[in-house]
Amino acid sequence: AGAVILPRDHDILYLNDSKKLTETKRKELDQVIRRESIAYATAFVSPGRIDEINILEATKEAMVKALRRLFPGAGAEDPEKRKEEARVKPDLLLIDALHLSSLPDIKQVSIIKGDEKSVSIAAASILAKVKRDHLMEKYAQIYPVYGFASNKGYGTEAHREAILKYGPCPIHRRTFIGNLV
Repeated sequence: AGAVILPRDHDILYLNDSKKLTETKRKELDQVIRRESIAYATAFVSPGRIDEINILEATKEAMVKALRRLFPGAGAEDPEKRKEEARVKPDLLLIDALHLSSLPDIKQVSIIKGDEKSVSIAAASILAKVKRDHLMEKYAQIYPVYGFASNKGYGTEAHREAILKYGPCPIHRRTFIGNLV
C-alpha cells in the first residue's frame, strides 16, 4: 500500500491508475512523486498474514502501516499519543474504495476507482506498485523458476505451470495456490 501527501500546487503530469501505465512510465513517475511530494510511505504485509486475515483486511492493514510511517501515532488508542507522535497529519484521507476504521480521528473519503479519479490516490498506487514490482524482481533472483521478474507474482499461465511443476515457494500465499490448483 502507498500513502502520499502532495502539495496543493503540484504539477506532476500523467498521474493515473498504476495498472494503466507502462512499467517505464510508472518508474519515471515514482521518482517524480518521491521528489515532489510533501511526504510518502509504502508498506506491505507478508503472504502468511494475507492468508491469515484475507486479502481485504491485509490491504487495510498495509494502508494503516503506510499511514503510520507518515504519522506514527495514527491508530494509537491513546489520543495524546496520536497528537504527540504526529509528524505529518493529513486533514483528510482519500482512500481507494475502503474505509479504515482503525483511524477514527481522521476524516476519510472512500472513492470507488479512486486511482482513476484522484491524483493523490494514483500517486500512492504508483509508489506501491513500483515498490512491489522491485520486490518481485528480487524474489526472481532467489526463486528463478517462477518467472517473478516478468509476471510480478500474478497468476499467469506460465506462473501456474511453474507452481504445478515445482510446487509453491515460501512467498506463495496458500490461498493463491488453492485458487490455481
